[in-house]
Amino acid sequence: MSVLSEITLRRNPELQLGQKIWQLNWGLILLILLLAGIGFAMLYSAASGNWDPWAVRQAVRFGGGLLLMFMVALIDIRFWFRLAYPIYFGALALLGAVEVMGTVGMGAQRWIDLGVMQLQPSELMKIALILALARYFHGITYADIGRPTYLLVPLLLVGAPALLVLKQPDLGTAGMLLAVGGAIFLLAGVRWWKFALVIAAAGAALPVAWNFLHDYQKNRVMTFLDPESDPLGAGYHILQSKIALGSGGIFGKGFLQGTQSHLNFLPEKQTDFIFTMLAEEWGMVGGLGLLGLYLLIFVYGFAIALRSRSHFGRLLAMGLTVNLFLYVFINIAMVMGLLPVVGVPLPLVSYGGTVMLATLIGLGLLLSVSVHRDLRIPRRGPRED
Repeated sequence: MSVLSEITLRRNPELQLGQKIWQLNWGLILLILLLAGIGFAMLYSAASGNWDPWAVRQAVRFGGGLLLMFMVALIDIRFWFRLAYPIYFGALALLGAVEVMGTVGMGAQRWIDLGVMQLQPSELMKIALILALARYFHGITYADIGRPTYLLVPLLLVGAPALLVLKQPDLGTAGMLLAVGGAIFLLAGVRWWKFALVIAAAGAALPVAWNFLHDYQKNRVMTFLDPESDPLGAGYHILQSKIALGSGGIFGKGFLQGTQSHLNFLPEKQTDFIFTMLAEEWGMVGGLGLLGLYLLIFVYGFAIALRSRSHFGRLLAMGLTVNLFLYVFINIAMVMGLLPVVGVPLPLVSYGGTVMLATLIGLGLLLSVSVHRDLRIPRRGPRED
């Protein structure tokens, strides 16, 4: 073996399966299990003390997703580096397929019926976009990032899926794609003044964009500004959510004792408004406890990113953590009336198939960055042996 090969091997140690399992971040895995357990309990409560129809299905989905998460975590991160662009274009193709064979539900065409589940490609697209942007910015220098021509490709990577999702229509998910993309641009080193220009341009375009919104989207914005204007119609959801949040008090009414949820005043209690139901039954203490678990996951995510020796791993871990943060922030701000109702679920807690799958895949990639934190990936990518 040559000296160069020995140095390369020392920099990129090949881990055995047992070593990878040992190096898994078991603290993060414990937090994932705790959050999922809280989700099962709240879905059990949402069905008035029954496992059917939500809790048992969620448990089965979580079990399958957990196995997938471990598989993703144990696969060499260089494998995900090589597949970043194929995964992105595969997800983009699924978004295009929604326009052709998508299932319409709740006034929007967002799902593909697979028989065993309703697949929502826009959720998978968030993970695929993070992978693609992390790979792209890994391959260029900091000086290149300062040149506008080098930003055209990542702008297209963000813009294409955002436009397809906006057409479904799904304003909330399109906004999350733009936010996640913008976060990775910032983390990669794009200058602040360029963000200021984009924000100024977006602000100037708001009056024009308003005319392109659907009527129900305009109603959501108007309801956000004044929910009391239509308390039995468009403002019903958020008003009932606020009542439930307030009625929980400090310690809550007790498990299975929430009146707003069990008397069916609280809408979508198993999905978008599950945090409201938890806060009613467990009070401010329960709500803060749940937020504390999420905060610990965010801390783990940023710590994993900082420990990674590859730029790809750092950007991937940061992007995945920001994506998870946006889910939590938007959902809780939404049910508190601080943001318009946009249908963003609470990860690992809300009922849902594709969201659970995408969340666990993202966490699997985060764990993969942790396991392979000492691997160095050349700027042009790892060479095939």
